[in-house]
Amino acid sequence: MKNRKPVFFIILIIAAIMAYTAAFGLVIPLGRALELAIPGAKDIRFGIDIRGGVDAAFEPVNLKRKPTKQELESARSIIETRLDNQNILDRDVTIDDKNGYVIVRFPWQSHEKDFDPEEAIRELGETAMLTFQDAQGNVLLNGSHVTKANVGTNPEDGRYVVQLEFDKKGTQLFSDATKRLVKQKINIYMDETMIQSAVVQSHIPNGRAIIEGMKGIDEAKTLSDKINAGSLPFSLTARTHSTISPTLGSGALDVMVQAGEIAFLIICVLLILYYRLPGFVACISLLIQVAGQILALSIPQITLTLTGIAGVILSIGMGVDANVIISERISEELKSGKSLGYAISLGFKNAFSSVFDGNITVLIVGVILMIFGSGSLLSFAYTLLTGIFFNFIAGVTASRLMIYSLSQFEFLKKPRLYTCLSRRVTL
Repeated sequence: MKNRKPVFFIILIIAAIMAYTAAFGLVIPLGRALELAIPGAKDIRFGIDIRGGVDAAFEPVNLKRKPTKQELESARSIIETRLDNQNILDRDVTIDDKNGYVIVRFPWQSHEKDFDPEEAIRELGETAMLTFQDAQGNVLLNGSHVTKANVGTNPEDGRYVVQLEFDKKGTQLFSDATKRLVKQKINIYMDETMIQSAVVQSHIPNGRAIIEGMKGIDEAKTLSDKINAGSLPFSLTARTHSTISPTLGSGALDVMVQAGEIAFLIICVLLILYYRLPGFVACISLLIQVAGQILALSIPQITLTLTGIAGVILSIGMGVDANVIISERISEELKSGKSLGYAISLGFKNAFSSVFDGNITVLIVGVILMIFGSGSLLSFAYTLLTGIFFNFIAGVTASRLMIYSLSQFEFLKKPRLYTCLSRRVTL
């Protein structure tokens, strides 16, 4: 049998590095005054409910008239798009059409103590840059050439479409583009984010086009709002702003962290006492899972809300469940008289279907929430999906490698080290 003894120590070192990085962050020198900074738990951007945030009212700049409700809806749409691009999932964007305001509530940034809301939201109020590009990324025309985008229906099949109208220059540019790109794609970008892709069916010389493929009126309206936002005739500036206190109280985060640490310690003690060596391995795999989820939140600066914490807790529970199932299966095989190596192999094989079924159902829910959810629901879905990923990496793959590795040491080949207290095998 191939010597796998070092595998356990390699995974243990990886777990220790991940845990340290997740807890404190890590700075890696790259030479010549360059460094790679990996943020840790202290750099996570927490939601309004945990850390508080800012409430700001935007108003148009240099606009001599009152903005229309449609224009304000367009502004709201582009602000939401930019917040999503910055992974700020805990936000609330509404309009006050009577006074001509767009009201935005969003959480504090992770690294700031003295928060300057005007500096943070200035970019959100700038006019969005909407562009039409070909497959190679060449800009064909921009949103300033779109005079109107609205929802309509296709007279042939009655399905919802987005109708576009271009100005004189836009008509010529779009005509040249569609003449050259028949049966090819034209992609619509909002800043750096592609919001729609459509295939040119024929040359369009009259400055009127439709975008098909809408799943319903809501999708068509959302796209038309974003296109109208790209040709918004004004920028926005923060008229007023105020600080929002955390809805859970200022000490809620410290209490949650302390409770999580105590719960994790208790779980590990119980796993080791009841499942012996597999329980010890389960603790290491859970450490990898928790550290991985923290890094998956801190590195891309995904906003962690209370619902996101619920997703983390749920995924950790699924990780514990996976390790318990595996340990129980190994105990059953040893009880039936199988050799240690064969019992470990069968234990993981028989446990995989149960672990897979439990995770795949949650995966489906997480994907649906990512597609149709918004705001704090996205935080919940994201933590669920990352939890499932690390559950398979740590709870299944890493656990199997570690147990196989430890079982090759002579003093760890005793079957009683791999069985539950109530199912101890006598030698």
